[in-house]
Amino acid sequence: MRVEALIFDKDGTLFDFAATWGAFGRAVLLRLSEGDTSQAAKLGKVVGFDFAQGCYQGDSVVIAGTVSEVADALIPHLKGYDHSELVGILNRESALAEQVPAVPLGPFLSNLRQTGLKLGVATNDGEMPAVQHLRSMGIRDYFDFVAGYDSGHGFKPGPGQLLAFANHVKINPSQIAMVGDSRHDLEAGRAAGMTTIGVLTGVAPAEALEPLADVVLPDIGHIAGWLSSK
Repeated sequence: MRVEALIFDKDGTLFDFAATWGAFGRAVLLRLSEGDTSQAAKLGKVVGFDFAQGCYQGDSVVIAGTVSEVADALIPHLKGYDHSELVGILNRESALAEQVPAVPLGPFLSNLRQTGLKLGVATNDGEMPAVQHLRSMGIRDYFDFVAGYDSGHGFKPGPGQLLAFANHVKINPSQIAMVGDSRHDLEAGRAAGMTTIGVLTGVAPAEALEPLADVVLPDIGHIAGWLSSK
């Protein structure tokens, strides 16, 4: 069956995860620890982030979890913050993070739209920072639909965001492909009844994605070629 729409994860899929979020991780942990590098390193361990190396473990809550879940992990180790305040800080800091695209996104997305594909974004980030990231790269208008964990459709690995996209664009889920860099993305795609495309611009290796993916590609730039070969 022909794929008529694509819904993308954001971090690690549209944007290179390590290049984008390593510097952010160091900066936000230093802020929360008031510049104490030892405390920042301890906070990093809580969320699966190596402060010294600026990299994330494969099972880090930051990779596939929601902002609320990241706050849940951090708050027992912080003084003077309540949960909603911490979520607000993380969302605001995240919105300012400089994004590093996995491929040149303007030409890539323009080419997909010219073939008639509908496009969406489903992220476990908040909707506000997600939209800000897309706008900062000049690509928001390519997408018919953008959902964060707080948009009212649930969050991955649940299928709610994906099914909301399918309903929004009036396309059967069986004619949509979910594109992502984590098992949560692909589990959501499977649960929604969609084709699943794994990419290697996140942290997960190919062998972790292959059991849940119809195909694993080096990055999203290979999608058009794969679709044309089907």
